[in-house]
Amino acid sequence: MPLPFTIRVLDWSDAAALARPVREEVFVLEQRVPLELEWDEHDAACRHAIALAAGGETIGTARLLPEGRIGRMAVRKAWRGRGVGAALMRALLDEARSAGMTEIALHAQTHAAGFYRRFGFSATGEPFDEAGIPHVEMRLELPPA
Repeated sequence: MPLPFTIRVLDWSDAAALARPVREEVFVLEQRVPLELEWDEHDAACRHAIALAAGGETIGTARLLPEGRIGRMAVRKAWRGRGVGAALMRALLDEARSAGMTEIALHAQTHAAGFYRRFGFSATGEPFDEAGIPHVEMRLELPPA
């Protein structure tokens, strides 16, 4: 049975209008991350995975920085637990492999660390605060494509 959504990997010029509403809803409104911390200069250099519902609504997003860091993973509340985050992660890991990356890092919110462990990520340090939210750095050695 096909998934009720699709994933597209885009440059920021095509992803911005799709990713912004989801990131603001999840990070700024739900998690109370200050708006000025959510938007940074890195978006323009990243590849962005965008999850789109069958009707075209953006339901999730994540980004891959050129140095091999995944971040800004956000899924709208109504779509959580339905495979959107996993599909976003698979798309960015495929993108990283295609780019020849051999290691991926991320800052996981501590409550979501189990999600990343399912993909093989391991914590590499002690929890720390980022934007008022507990995080842990995690890494994954990425075998070649």
